[in-house]
Amino acid sequence: MPVERTRDKDKMEAKELIDRLKEIVDPEFVLSSEMDLALYSYDASLEKAVPDVVVLPASTEEVARIMTLAHEEKVPILGRGSGTNLTGGTIPVAGGIVVHFSRMNHILEIDTANRTATVEPGVITLDLQTEVMKQGFIYQPDPASQKVSTLGGNVGENSGGPHCLKYGVTSNHILGLEIVLNDGTVIMTGGKSRENPGYDLAGLLVGSEGTLGLVTKMILKLERAPEAVKTMLAIYETIEDGANTVSAIIAEGIVPATLEMMDNTVMRAVEETIKVGYPLDAAAVLIIELDGMPEGMDEKAAKVMEICKRNNVREVKLAKNEAERNILWAGRKGAFGAVGQVRPSYLCCDGTVPRTKLPEVLSQVIEIGRKYHLPIGNVFHAGDGNLHPLIMFDERDENELQRVHKASTEILKLCADAGGTISGEHGVGLEKLRETCFIFNESDLDLERSIRKAFDPDEILNPGKMIPDEPCRQALGL
Repeated sequence: MPVERTRDKDKMEAKELIDRLKEIVDPEFVLSSEMDLALYSYDASLEKAVPDVVVLPASTEEVARIMTLAHEEKVPILGRGSGTNLTGGTIPVAGGIVVHFSRMNHILEIDTANRTATVEPGVITLDLQTEVMKQGFIYQPDPASQKVSTLGGNVGENSGGPHCLKYGVTSNHILGLEIVLNDGTVIMTGGKSRENPGYDLAGLLVGSEGTLGLVTKMILKLERAPEAVKTMLAIYETIEDGANTVSAIIAEGIVPATLEMMDNTVMRAVEETIKVGYPLDAAAVLIIELDGMPEGMDEKAAKVMEICKRNNVREVKLAKNEAERNILWAGRKGAFGAVGQVRPSYLCCDGTVPRTKLPEVLSQVIEIGRKYHLPIGNVFHAGDGNLHPLIMFDERDENELQRVHKASTEILKLCADAGGTISGEHGVGLEKLRETCFIFNESDLDLERSIRKAFDPDEILNPGKMIPDEPCRQALGL
């Protein structure tokens, strides 16, 4: 039958591709078994698709040769780190080659004199932070997945984290990038100097979700570690009071290192797994962290506590030592995994609103959960208005899954209508392609398509991600 011949032809082409990759990389690191391909068919999103082959290069030269092969044969190709991304950015929807960077995991240099670190993309975020901290420095971007996420993945998604309020997201800490372009050409943009002439290609590449090239080296900016840190837990009877506290602190001219909020649903899930000591009869807690010079720190902490009291705080607890601080953060950074105590699956709606809109938007998020009969827990970077409503469900229930997608779209529309956007740090990937129409018109998207086409005329780099192929308003039925 024709279908069978097509399948046989596909198998032959895949075998030839695998053989040619084994000429570039040690055959041990070219994976093609059914089990191996299944392991690379998913990430932390709800999507799945199987690649044709997975290859683990050890150097920029090998990446360039792999890219050249993909370019010559017009084979789809995408880069992958730990697969912790939440919007389907590393799903191989067109099959092809998955380039896994786990072997390119070296910290090449820590240059404290110039306050830079040069690293490969497979370095785990927390591993770099641990190493530079030994020398009195800190790499500030701290996604909740920092124990397992890679720096290459952070660059692709422009990841944030609790400290992004004061210190910014990944793009604020990139000085230079080594990139392999679609035809295997290797370029370097930026460097250790803080200012460089020419186009800001790093600004374009960070957050491009692997659609413009593969990053093989990064020069990152380091900061001196703060001399003093004070961490507080503020407990509230209503989410609105906690959100109002956030706006009041910023309005007072105080910029904490972090302002992180969790609601009761998430606190209960955390207590089931980590035993932080969160008050289960409260509506919400706010983690407030101040850092900087020791001089004036006590006065600033007292001012923050006073602002909390003005906004109906029930209690403010100050961590007495590093152990108490660490347990508070363990709860926050373990929140996503902990919601598995409530339902077996979750979808994270990463949207951002002006922080003054937080009380209003959170109230409407709760109503959307009631409308679709879905539990929604809220854990988010309150300081910069970056929401993370966690819609909890069972993906084996098709009807429930459909309601989840409808609720997600409504939440993202809500964020956009409030003057915000559809992603604060998790990107667009596959899951938000249709929702791009909430923030872009077709002229905006056509410009983005033309930029992508300039870098990748054959559309082999992570195809199907970030920019919708069809008019997205039409796809949403608008």
